This record gives sequence, structure tokens and C-alpha cells, in this order.
Amino acid sequence: MRVKLCALLAVAMTLGMATPSATAQGPVILKVAIVQQIDSMNPFLAVFQSSTEINRLMYDYLTAYAADDQRVTEGLANRWEPSPDKLTWTFTVPDGKRWSDGQPVTAHDVAFTYNLMLKDEVARTANGSFVTNFASVAAPDDRTVVIRTKAPQVTMLALDIPIVPRHVWEKVPSIKDYANDQMPVVGSGPFVLTEHVAGQFIKLKANKNYWRGPAKYDELHFVYFQNSDAAVQALTKGEVDLVNRMAPAQFDSLGDKPGVTRNKAQGRRFVELLINPGAQTRTGEPIGDGHAALKDVRVRRAIAQAIDLDALVQRVSLGYAEKGAGLVPPVFGKWHWQPGEQELRKFDPAAANAALDAAGHPRKADGTRFGLRLVGRAGRAYDEQASEYLKRQLGDIGIPLDVRLVSDNQLNEATTVATYDLAFSGWATNVDPDFVLGLHTCAQRPGADGKGGTSDAYFCDATYDQLYARQLSEFDEGKRVEIVKQMQARFYDQVPAVVLAYENALEAYRSDRFTRFTTQPAQGGVIMAQNGMWGYYGAEPAGRAAPASSRGPALAIGGLVLLALVVVGVVVARRRRATAGERE
Repeated sequence: MRVKLCALLAVAMTLGMATPSATAQGPVILKVAIVQQIDSMNPFLAVFQSSTEINRLMYDYLTAYAADDQRVTEGLANRWEPSPDKLTWTFTVPDGKRWSDGQPVTAHDVAFTYNLMLKDEVARTANGSFVTNFASVAAPDDRTVVIRTKAPQVTMLALDIPIVPRHVWEKVPSIKDYANDQMPVVGSGPFVLTEHVAGQFIKLKANKNYWRGPAKYDELHFVYFQNSDAAVQALTKGEVDLVNRMAPAQFDSLGDKPGVTRNKAQGRRFVELLINPGAQTRTGEPIGDGHAALKDVRVRRAIAQAIDLDALVQRVSLGYAEKGAGLVPPVFGKWHWQPGEQELRKFDPAAANAALDAAGHPRKADGTRFGLRLVGRAGRAYDEQASEYLKRQLGDIGIPLDVRLVSDNQLNEATTVATYDLAFSGWATNVDPDFVLGLHTCAQRPGADGKGGTSDAYFCDATYDQLYARQLSEFDEGKRVEIVKQMQARFYDQVPAVVLAYENALEAYRSDRFTRFTTQPAQGGVIMAQNGMWGYYGAEPAGRAAPASSRGPALAIGGLVLLALVVVGVVVARRRRATAGERE
């Protein structure tokens, strides 16, 4: 019976895919596998890459990045103009754009969002660095937004802040307590959040009011998996349609799978090893319990010198990565920094041993100097494999590691309150590097209560902060590029973290169900974890699908309609600190 059914389904697939039936019933669903937990659906609080990825689908920003070449293009605003002194920016929000509930999108929504962040410290948690320099934001009419800055700000067309509907959010009594779970959640993006069961799934529907036009399919589901192994297995079984952030061996294993197409792209993220430099709050109060020895930059440099980055790229990433250096990945060529011969920190265990001796940490009778805790994310192949290499390499310089692999939320908690010595982390970098650079300013450390900041590595350095302020006001691109590279050189020298690698984006999708996905950029770009929503929005289904409850292809006898079920992709890249992958 099963053989006959499979044969019948094969015929249905051949005929039904070639000429989708006009009478096909049920929504077409794209299902994407997710292995990272969601920290919050509240766009003011969300810092995990998984959460911010979904926010990009729910809310538009003031401006956007084009899919083909990532140039600045229309978002909620379609025109903008700075004053001659660059202190006043006027944006136009055109008539005709609507929220998913039918209410018009106006300049007042934009002004409300930014002013909420200016007034409420909690609302600045995720993206506060973008508005720190704002003096005022006003909407003199429905179509006009006027932003005045304290000093010229070069990133005014790169404000990656989700704009929320004023008529919904002005009724929210407390930002820090608001889960943003009143379904369907009102947004302006291509998809509307309709259901979320933590640890199980997230369901969105195509926004029929979307100003660019609705997506070519009906629903987008993110389905949780414990790890990428399970997600890839689901893809091969046809239970899912899209997977990313695969381990190299998983990616290789899909090379000859029928109905599966792979995509390898130069990624926009980096993976790093945080080294607790003596974490402090914004007011200088110590926080956490990092090892005291790590406050000494000589010790941090010795640790970095004992790590063989080439070995990690070849043996852990299997060559699907580039060796780490600065904070901006090579995909953003002009901003990317590589150390010169004089700055380069070469792998040299002997020199690292000598440096630790000179820093006052001689070996004890058992050959050790002091032990450190290394925290990573359970279920992430990179953390599991790289931790074994680090144990051996740091053991060679007398530093035994106690490796602890924990959940996403536990890792986020440890790095947020600085209860770590070493920790795996990582970030996705935006088209403009300002955000990732801003993560390392003194102002991004938490407040006195240990909350409200988005610091990546608890780095606070006067030289770095001065450079950050300079680049923010520098409109000569050549000069700004040089300042940005100086900042990366300073970070590299002070070592609050070691950028281990720039990982390739390893993705795969069911090309028998979805024939095309929009990559960003068009040539050699990624499908998921974009600086935008184009990968999901531009997906083109091969045919109409059967009822969403189906777990596999089904035959509609009257019309030979194949039902394509969809499931997944691995959303794990991080925009805020990828603790374990993207803050993760």
C-alpha cells in the first residue's frame, strides 16, 4: 500500500507541480527551522538574532537596504534631506502605507517610536545607540518627521529601529513588562505575527496591507529544533523548507540530496571569544564575577596569542570561514580591518607563556597558573568543537578550562550580568558598521541595576570612545573608513574579546517546493539573516500547498494538486551579542 501511495504521489508531484491546480485548497506555508530561543517579541528589548529577524518581518524601519546591492532605499520614508549643517534631517512618510489593522502609517508613528526611546531607558535596550545623539524628534504633520541631532550624525539613513504603531504602543503601561503578544500583532512589515508558543513555533501570516504588495505565499512558520542536526534531518525528510547556520559537515552532506539546493555565502557575522575585562556598570561599579587576572591586558593578550585561529578555521569550520581580526567582516570590504605586520598577533604559545610569567602568574607545582570558566551554547556545533581546541591550547600555557555548555537564555544571562571568564559570542554586522562599533562604547554598559545596556564585551576605553564620536560625525567617507579601522585596531590591541572567525553562511532549501529565494546582495548573498526581509518576502513557491496541518505531500484526486508542506531553516545569527551564536 505504501509503495502504491509513493508512486501515486510521484505522479501527482510531476503533474501537479508543472500545472498547479486553480482549485487547490489550503494556505501555502513556508516553514523555517529555528534552533535559537526567542528572548522577546518586544522590538525595544529583543537582542537575539532570532528575535530581531522576526522583528524585521513585522515592522519596517524608516529606511531600508535594497536586496540587490544593499544601498539605502525606501522604507517607511521615501524622501529625506539634511540641512546644510547636517544637524536637522527631514523625512517624508508618504500617504498610502498602512498598518496591518488598516490604520494609516504616519509621521507621528515614527516620532512616537523615537521619542519613546529618548524618554524611556528601557526602550533603548536593543537599539539605544542610534538615538543617543538625538536632540529632538517632531512630526509637524502626518507626512513629515524632523530629527535634530546634537552633533552631525552620519548614520541617519541607517537607523535600524523597528517603527511601532502609536495607536497600539501609547497604551502600553510598561515597556519592560510588555510581551507584545496581543495577536495578531499590529505591524507594517510583510508578515503579521499570529501565534507564538515558546520553544515550539512562531506563526505569521502574509500582510495583505503591505505597501510593497503581499508575499507570494500565505503563511510563514518558524519551528523549533533542539539543534541543527535535527533541523537538517527535517529538511532531508521534506518536513522543512529552509535551513541556515549549518555545521560544515551538515552542509557537505546535502550536496547530492534530490530536491535540495544549497547556498554558501560570505557571511555578515563573526564568532568571538569574550574575555571578561573586569565588567563594570555605566557608573563604574564592578559587576559579575570574572577572574581578576583578566583585568590585566597582558594576560588577555597572552590568551589571544595562545589560540591557533588557523586551526579553528580548518578543523572546526572545515574551511568554511575566514580567520578573525577586526569587528567588521570581510563582506563589508571597505570597513574591514586586518592587522599589519607590526600589529599582527601571531599564534605563539612560547611567547604567551613568557608573557604570563612576566605578568606575575608563574606555573604552580602542578603546571597550572589559574583556571578559567568557558561558557558556550549547548547544541551549537561550533561551541562544542572549538571548546575542545581551546582547552588544549590554553592548557598548554597553564590555564585549564572548565567548559560549561548551557541553553541560549542561560548563556545570555551569564554574559549580560558578567558571570563568565570566557564565553563564546558573536554578532551580525549591519551595512553601516556603527551599531556593532557602538556595542563597545562605555555608554553601552548597563545601568546601576545591571540592566538597560547592550554591551558586548564590557569594553570601556577612552581612546575607543573618542574615535567612535569622531566617526559618527564624519561625512567624508574616506576619512570615516580610516577612523573605523583605527577603532578596530584599538579593540584588537586591548582584547576584551578575540574575533575567532568570520563564518560563511551555509544554507539549504527545498527547491522542489520553493523555486527561488531572494538573496542579499543579489550576487553571492544570503537568504536568511539579511539586513532586511527580502529572503522571506521574495520566496516563490513551486505550487499551491495542501492544508497546513498536513505533514507531507497529499494528492487532491480531482485536480492532481500537490500539497507542499513547509518547515524551516535555522535562524541563528545574532544582531546583538550572539552568545552562542548570535546572541544567538
